[in-house]
This record gives sequence, C-alpha cells and structure tokens, in this order.
Amino acid sequence: MTEVAIVGAGRMGHGLALVYALGGYNVRLTDSDATALSDAHELIETVLTSLREVGEIDDTWTTDRLASSLRYCPTLAEAVSGAEFVIEAITEDTGAKQTLYTELAGLMGPDAILASNTSHLDVFPLIPETLQPRSLITHWYLPPYLIDLVDIVGGPHTDPAVVEVVRATIAAMDKQPLVFRKFVPGYVANRIQSAIGREVYRLLDDGVVTPDQVDDSIIHGLALRFMVLGHLAKSDFSGLALLQRGFATRSAELPPSAQASSTTLDQLVSDGHTGVMSGRGFFDWSDRSPDEWLRERDRRLIALKRTMRDFPGPLRGTYSRTDH
Repeated sequence: MTEVAIVGAGRMGHGLALVYALGGYNVRLTDSDATALSDAHELIETVLTSLREVGEIDDTWTTDRLASSLRYCPTLAEAVSGAEFVIEAITEDTGAKQTLYTELAGLMGPDAILASNTSHLDVFPLIPETLQPRSLITHWYLPPYLIDLVDIVGGPHTDPAVVEVVRATIAAMDKQPLVFRKFVPGYVANRIQSAIGREVYRLLDDGVVTPDQVDDSIIHGLALRFMVLGHLAKSDFSGLALLQRGFATRSAELPPSAQASSTTLDQLVSDGHTGVMSGRGFFDWSDRSPDEWLRERDRRLIALKRTMRDFPGPLRGTYSRTDH
C-alpha cells in the first residue's frame, strides 16, 4: 500500500496523517468542516517543526517535503479516489459513521481496505456488506506520532489476510500493534484507564484527595513500575497469594461498578473548564497558549521515549498459559 486517505482532520486524524506521511505513504486528509481541515494544516506543521527541532525526525523533513507527501482534500471523493487504505477518524457517533461508510462503499476501489479508529463503538454492524471482508478497526492513542500502541480488531467477516497486511504495515512504522480476537469496547488500555478514572473521580467527589495528589500518586507510585513491568509482571513480583488475600480484605473498598458520572467532572465542564484548550480543567493552564502546552507535552514524551530506548525492554518471564 502506498496511497492512504484519512477521513476526519480532528485531534486524531491530523496526527495520523502525519504518522503515515512520515512513514513513507502518500496521504490525503479530508474533513467535512473546512475550518477543521485548515486548522489541521497548521497543527501538522507545528508538530513537524517540534519533531525536527528535537531530532526525532531528520532535517530533510521540511514543510516542502511534507507537502509532497500530504495533500489536503476538500471533498471525500477526491481524498478516497485511488486510495488503497482508508482510515475513518470522525466523531464517535453511530449515525455519522454509518452515513460515511455508505458513502465510502460507493467511492472506494474494489480492493481498498477500510479501517475505523473508533475507541468504543462496535462499527462492524454499521459497515455495508460489500466492505465487510476488507474492514477492520485500528485504534490509535493521542498523540499517535508519539504513542506507539495500536489496537487492531477484525470484524466477524473480515478476511484474516487484511488484518495481517494492516498489522505488518503498522509494525513497519515502528509502532506496537496488538491484534485482538474479537471486539471489546475500549480494548485493554482504555478499559484499564476507565477503571482508574472511576476510582479517581470517586476519591475527588468524596473530597478525599486533590487533583495533584492523584497525579503525584500515579507518577511517583505507579508509572515507573508500569514502564518496567506492566501490571501482570508486577503482580508476579508482588506475589499472587498476597494479591489474592488483598482482594478478599479490600472488597468493601471497591468502587461501585455502576458509577457512570462524577459531580466534580460535571461541574468543571458546566463551568467551561474543559482542559488545556480552554485554559483550565483540574489545573490552571492559562499562563501559556494551548499550542505551547502541546509542544511541551510532546517534548517530554520524546525525552521519556529516548530514555526507554536504552532499556532492553519490559522485564518479563515466559508467558505461562493457564487453561480453565
């Protein structure tokens, strides 16, 4: 595959356009919102400059070189025409996705592959029958040009060869594709993140902790061990019998699984404090522009990735499968 079309130029779509352009593909990016497409152009050039400045890409990656690999298309038909791989990265709305898939069925070539970046939706029932054998999910994480994990899921009618082609393509860009046997909302990383979030918001709502105490606990207590061991290998080091006893003694402390909202979170959103882009969320970000904060985030992620490159990889024994 050499020709890639990305539909949706938002926070994920523009990042994916950059990933595939840097990966050597000819990319066409489109969005039904002309302003979003224009904003994506500026965001991509900003990120390109940041990556070049810190040496994460070489100096040959100028805006002119990028322009030879990445084209901004005002219409869906122009973007998809001749594309071998079409990535859907639009809003998480079933109606919008189904409408788009119907349009794509009439525009895509007979051998072109369709991938959805959905985080939580089972999109396969929404995809027309003619596209089913060559459709799958490739779920990336923000920012995709720095976060390497990619969840890959084929649908019930997806050709396994299509899954392997896409997996190999993503792996060739030095990413970490994980192929799942079936779709589950949130995959693994998002489900773990959601479970952490439920407990965090419960603690905040109950007035037990402050936002900085939550993040300091994760950064200084959990994150370092997670980087070296993950969770299950860390459990092996702790001792599984100890963890088993812990489950029994702490059952009353577990958060209610039905909790689906947070008064703390709801109040912040109601007040217009939606995070970095608004200047305030749990923390005050108003002393710098959103663009400056995003660039600083990326610089720190790059520094951490470079440190981890000196490690031989996660500390892990041989996987011992247990069948029940």
